[in-house]
Amino acid sequence: MTTVLIVDDHAMVRAGLAALIDAAENLSVVGQARDGAEAVELARNVHPDVVLMDLSMPVMGGIEATRALLAESPE
Repeated sequence: MTTVLIVDDHAMVRAGLAALIDAAENLSVVGQARDGAEAVELARNVHPDVVLMDLSMPVMGGIEATRALLAESPE
């Protein structure tokens, strides 16, 4: 089972992606975040295999959050 963390500042987008991913065989959504800062914090707890990240978000954008995630967990 591949675990996925969804990060987007629009709740409807997160919900739609979560529904599509959860409907797929061998994929499971383990968390959803509203911005990059929340994603970094959540990833520390749920350790997803994949992070589906929006690039343009308030607080911390996707590029900055991805850099932070890779710095903490390069694998």
